[in-house]
Amino acid sequence: GFVLGSREHAFYLNIEKGINAAAADLGFEAVVLESDLDGAVASQRIEDLVVDGCDAISLSVNDPTGCTPAIEAADKEGVPMFAFDCTSSETDVIKSFVGTDNYQGGVVGGQAVIKYLEDNKLTDGATIGIIGYPEPQSCIDREDGFYSVVNEYKDKYKLNIVAIGNYKGDASTAESLMNDALTQYPDMAAIFTVGDPACVGALAAIKASGASTVMVGFDANPEAHQAILDAENGKIWIADVAQDPYQIGYQIAQQMVQYCTKGTVDDAKILIAPYLVDASNAVA
Repeated sequence: GFVLGSREHAFYLNIEKGINAAAADLGFEAVVLESDLDGAVASQRIEDLVVDGCDAISLSVNDPTGCTPAIEAADKEGVPMFAFDCTSSETDVIKSFVGTDNYQGGVVGGQAVIKYLEDNKLTDGATIGIIGYPEPQSCIDREDGFYSVVNEYKDKYKLNIVAIGNYKGDASTAESLMNDALTQYPDMAAIFTVGDPACVGALAAIKASGASTVMVGFDANPEAHQAILDAENGKIWIADVAQDPYQIGYQIAQQMVQYCTKGTVDDAKILIAPYLVDASNAVA
């Protein structure tokens, strides 16, 4: 059994493709549900999968506080639990986690923002922002990685680093947050977002205001590639941190099968390295 964050996100659809490919290759039945990024829904999905007799369950733990009790309850029922993309630090029953090295992804994003400022001679007193999502651990790690870079340059360049707010995984919320941020900081030079839906919303706000702010996103979903290559949008959405969701789905399925057949996993935490996508390597 597998519980995706949401099928409204291309990222999770690509994880599902990896899961289904592993099912075909390894010969198991994959039951794939979604949680709508809601801990209560995720908990219900876990309970349903236990009742349905799944031999193992994995999920994207987007709301650790909300669904950790259900994870632990399933474990007590004898169903081994796994996590992908996002995990929970509130329990030790998860057998293996497969996901992006999100902290390193934040580092990559922070480096891209600093490079943009340096290349365009915008470093002196620049205002830079971050749109966050402080519920999933993956997004917390991205923020931490970003701050680890920009804080190194804060005093050197007299940077003003602004926490724009929590977009809650919703593009329209990100647009509203960005509108407010540009009202207060109309000369904001650049922002980093912890997810592509935030960039979609922020892009609309930046275009509507006529601001010269640029963005570095996270996920590198198809809309990010398209925007980066677009003659107009690419002036704003300049880069994105890419993950490999297909491999996340495939490899978590492999770990589940291995545990069910051999009682072992390769590692408790398997991290897949992120990389930067910009106009030089984006795919149309």
